[in-house]
This record gives sequence, C-alpha cells and structure tokens, in this order.
Amino acid sequence: MTGIELTPELPVSEVRELGVRAEEAGFETVYSSCHYNNRDPFAALTALADATESVRLGPGVANPYEVHPVRVASQVATLDEHSDGRAVCGLGAGDRSTLRNLGIERERPLRRVLEAMQVSRELWAGERVSHDGTFTAADAGLNYAEEVSEVPVFVGAQGPQMLRMAAKHANGVLFNASHPRDVAWAAERVEEGLAERPDSRGAFEFAVFASVSVAESREAAREAARPPVAFIAGGAADPVLARHGIDADAASAVGAAVERGEFREAFADVSEAMIDAFAIAGTPEDVASRAAALREHADTVVCGSPLGPDRATAIDLLGETLP
Repeated sequence: MTGIELTPELPVSEVRELGVRAEEAGFETVYSSCHYNNRDPFAALTALADATESVRLGPGVANPYEVHPVRVASQVATLDEHSDGRAVCGLGAGDRSTLRNLGIERERPLRRVLEAMQVSRELWAGERVSHDGTFTAADAGLNYAEEVSEVPVFVGAQGPQMLRMAAKHANGVLFNASHPRDVAWAAERVEEGLAERPDSRGAFEFAVFASVSVAESREAAREAARPPVAFIAGGAADPVLARHGIDADAASAVGAAVERGEFREAFADVSEAMIDAFAIAGTPEDVASRAAALREHADTVVCGSPLGPDRATAIDLLGETLP
C-alpha cells in the first residue's frame, strides 16, 4: 500500500480536492496531519469521506495530550461511521515543542499512547471503560455507534521503545524517516517487538512516514523540502545526526532559529546533507529510487509534506511513479 499525508494548513475545500486527486492517482490511504495551528483534521477527514469512495482515512497522527484519549476514540469512531468503515487511527505522542506552546508537558509518552490505544479499542468494541493511568476515565462509553472494533491503529514512532511497543501491540507503525539507514535501524527495533507479539493480534504493517518533495526540476523539489527538513533536523537526536554525519551544532542552530520564529534564517541554514538525510527530494526518478530502497526494509511508504513545489502536480507525479 502507498499512503499520503495532506496537511490542513490549506482550507478544507483544497484538502478535499487534493484527496480526490490522490485517490484517482492510486493512493490507498490519506492521512490528515494534526497540529493545533492548522485547520481541524477531522473536519478535513469528514470532507474527504464525502468526496472519496475507497481510500482509508485517518489522523496522521492524533496525540492523546491536547485532546482527551476518549474524545480521540470518539472522533475516530465517528469518522469510521461516516466513511462506511474506512477509518484508520494514527496515534502518537505529538511534537514536544508544539505541545509546549499549549502548556502541556509530554509526560510518559509511551505509556500514554499505549493506554490510549487500549482504551480506544475497548470503546470501539462497545464497552464502557473506567481507567486510571496516565489519564482518567470513569464509566466512559460511546452511546451512538455500533461496534467499530476493526479500526486499525498505527502508532507514530521514532524512538526505539515506541517502535517496539507498536510492533507488539498495534496494527502498524508510522515511522518518521526518509533515509534507508534510519529505516534499516527501525526495522531491527520492529523485529524485536514482533518477537513478543501474540499471534492473536494479527498482521502488522511497517509504514515509513517520509517527507517527500517531487518535481520535474530537482532543484525546485529540493528547495521546497527546506521547511520540513528544518523542523526535522532541528529536533533530531544526536545519534540520528551522527548516523548521517551531520554536525550537531549546525542542526541545533537550525532548531534555534525555528524556535525564535526566524523561519527564513532556519530554512536558509538547511544543508544539502540535511535534505538528503531527512527528505526524499528530487525528480520522479529520484523519488522512485529512494522509495524502493525504503521498501527493502518496510511494507509501505506514506508520502508526507511538502509533496513538492506544487502539491497537485506532485500527487500526479507520485501516482505515476510509485507502485
């Protein structure tokens, strides 16, 4: 399967049009990213459900901090009902710096995501739930929906513990990476989790959530990749930077400029090595080659923001390029 992320930094009507285009191009899953400073992802997903016929739809990814996990479960159940069973739940701990903007500390992220997933499954199965852990629920239940227990949960993960937890408990993982070295490393962590996975949990899908920028012009594609790469590089852990030979001080300077809101400076300071490490950026042939390398270790590639200097054209190019 091949998926795509559509970011509701655009008006919902434009996200809907791009989603229709993605379905026509052959994508099988459409995710809407979840950030408080963008438009509401579930409004976008509802519009996509109305405008499409077959693609799976889901948040990519919702976090159980800024919205109570029971509310997230209810939103996903509503989407599943509205889309005639096409919902998929992307669930992750969220971006630490973004949550800090809301005064939220991302405490015990692995446990929070695991508990949110477990409680969601109980609610979707029609059960009433009382829970006292990283969050509290008292006799909570969904009073409007029939059983929706088949909604697959994909955990957004980057660190080793979250990857192992996802492989053990979830239906799949969305691993944020764009380079084969990172995906090969993650595949080993996934295998460690799968070794402890009960057979009753069924099949598991390892999806790479990659930042993709494609255009007929390689230079234009790489230039469009600078904004997401700045955010990725600025927050990358030292072991990841070392894996790609990227100077930690240079990455830190990019991150500091992002935090100050000096985005033009941050984007300008993104190096070619950072683009190579943290994005798939180039011509359709470049993207196809890198995607094939990722699939040597993973089952699926999800094409994430920015897609390219022109999103609509990029979707068409990706549909022609990726199997």
